[in-house]
Amino acid sequence: MYQLIKIKGREMLSIVADKLKKNTFRKSEAKVADVILRDPESAIKSSIANLAKNADVSEPTVNRFCTNLGCKGFPDFKLQLAQSLASGTPYVSLNVTLQDSTEEFTSKIFDAAAATLTKTRKTVNLPILEQAIDSLAQAKKIEIYGLGASGSVAQDAQHKFFRLNIPVIAHVDELIQRMSAAATQIGDVVILISNTGRTISIVKTAEIAHQTGATVIGITTPDSPLAKHCHLLLAIETEDDTDMYTPTTSRLAHLVLIDVLAAGVAIKRGPRFAEHLQKIRLSLTETRYPKDT
Repeated sequence: MYQLIKIKGREMLSIVADKLKKNTFRKSEAKVADVILRDPESAIKSSIANLAKNADVSEPTVNRFCTNLGCKGFPDFKLQLAQSLASGTPYVSLNVTLQDSTEEFTSKIFDAAAATLTKTRKTVNLPILEQAIDSLAQAKKIEIYGLGASGSVAQDAQHKFFRLNIPVIAHVDELIQRMSAAATQIGDVVILISNTGRTISIVKTAEIAHQTGATVIGITTPDSPLAKHCHLLLAIETEDDTDMYTPTTSRLAHLVLIDVLAAGVAIKRGPRFAEHLQKIRLSLTETRYPKDT
């Protein structure tokens, strides 16, 4: 599932992660390493004073941390860190290697997922998100399309939205998607999910839905062919390279964004709608054994 590669060279972010894992830093320096690994992009933009404050250490400690890594000082460290991010391993954890132990690749995969969700939360366009929630709350019908890994996200979205008392269906077959999109009309909302935004059939389906007057919401990569055919674009950028391995972190980001949309619609419906959701939840009571059995 994951591309297995040998890391060439010792990039700065990888060095910091390895030294922290092996407990070779002093306690105060480990605090600096932890702050940097949690948000390396912010570390690049930080002054030495801000980084020291975030790590709850002194500025001399930050300087000592940098020199212990073989850097001439904090500016040199930031330069090497920036080069590490630009080289394609911004979170290290994407580089699962043949030499990794179970503990190592497990940590890398979990760290990659957490980093992607944090990045998505910080970069999501809130005004567009609000418009998407409004459109979904007022929709006559919601149709959700995805293929491959995005198809499972589309089906999860149907599971979330059908509880909201809105007609909803997910399609994961490209021919049915085209026919169903052609039957949409003004007042309907179509959600298209694609990690790359380059899947030809999904892009063509977006064009069809756009022409019918339906509101087209895209959950995809910005500046992609699909993005150009969406009325509302919920752009998500991840480190997944689906030309080389199966999407993982992008799928998680898409699932969480679907949760956000569904929660937003439920909130828009107001307190009285909570009774409807409670009724649905109670309908499942008889299908489960009590917790104390």
